[in-house]
Amino acid sequence: MAVVISPPAKRLLPLVVPALVVGIGAALILMALTEVSTLIEHVVWRPTAWWWTVVVLTVAGVLTGLVLWKVPGHAGTDPATESLVAPPDPLPVLPSVALAAMITLAGGVSLGPENPIVVINNGLAAGLGARLLPKLPAPLWVGMAVAGTVGALFGTPVAAALMLSELRAAEPDIPLWDRLFGPLVAAAAGSLTIKALGGEELTVGLPPYPGFHLLDLVTGSAVAVVAVLLALAGVYVFPHAHRFFHALPNPVLMAGLGGLVLGVLGVIGGRITLFKGLEQAKELVAGSHGAGQLALIVVVKLVALIVAATSGFRGGRIFPVVFLGVAFGLLAHALVPAIPPALGATAGVLGFVLVVTQQGWLSLFTAVAVVGQIELLPLAIIMILPAWLLVSGKPPMQVVVEHPPTREGGPPPRDRPPDQGEP
Repeated sequence: MAVVISPPAKRLLPLVVPALVVGIGAALILMALTEVSTLIEHVVWRPTAWWWTVVVLTVAGVLTGLVLWKVPGHAGTDPATESLVAPPDPLPVLPSVALAAMITLAGGVSLGPENPIVVINNGLAAGLGARLLPKLPAPLWVGMAVAGTVGALFGTPVAAALMLSELRAAEPDIPLWDRLFGPLVAAAAGSLTIKALGGEELTVGLPPYPGFHLLDLVTGSAVAVVAVLLALAGVYVFPHAHRFFHALPNPVLMAGLGGLVLGVLGVIGGRITLFKGLEQAKELVAGSHGAGQLALIVVVKLVALIVAATSGFRGGRIFPVVFLGVAFGLLAHALVPAIPPALGATAGVLGFVLVVTQQGWLSLFTAVAVVGQIELLPLAIIMILPAWLLVSGKPPMQVVVEHPPTREGGPPPRDRPPDQGEP
């Protein structure tokens, strides 16, 4: 009996090879950027004196400012004005983005790799893909690059599927799985490649959840709600901090001052409040910290995230708020021992990520993946409901401008397509 391939299947089949190439490439570029940054980090952060923290972060700020000012491409568009899914930058801009991202990651700045690596992979996929296979539309290349990168970042295609499913579709009549076919192949390829290369795990190693009690729904929801309120406070400060730093007359002064402030914050909160936060979250779980220490860590990390994201550094906001969620969950346990650490961390990560991403499914996935205990998923689905009531309709942690600001000689403002979220 002959196998009949339907017209939709014939349309999807040619996407497999490009999606595999994009997904594998996205993971390899992420791994290369991470490895180079880690090598530099190990050299730079050998001294342990408190003043060295101030020196390194100030120098990181000055170097970032020089990239924004003098390096061709000027590190692209300010990530404080962008969501994770944004129009691709031109190819000539991408080396400056990679350079600025390595300075951020190696310098201990409180930002993650997600925004710059998505920018780099989007630009490469859209720029090279349009030349090699011009029949495939640019939004499809972007969708595959975003999915491949997210799959590599989170180590699973599930995160990419959940994120893309929440984006507005340009052609809603096309079935969801048809729209996600190419991006999901790319996400699977990216996640499997990063696993094969020994990429880092999301799970932070919290003690096992002891079992469900009805009170957990109340306490967990309360932790999630307070986490949302704290994150929303940061959201409302965000544009004011951005306006302050960008009013300074030169990018070197802007990012240099940001680095100096981050250095002082690093001395106050300790080195555990530096860097993107995933390894530091594992360190936090493995250590022993009192409620006062945890409260200080939460406040310092939140302020550091706002300063880093608004003073010109190139990095993402998701990984730092994962650290914030874990720290806040441990603080809740320290204040109310009846709240299990795993429950507190799930609720904390859920609340912080929900505010920053404005995406419910991705927030649920991240919270459960970081804690690594699937039995908490039903509780997380209930805990997200009161948290979403607070988040719904609120602004994201993003500066909304008609045309993202650029520095002297920087790339011109990009015209956004009507549906920048189309996979």
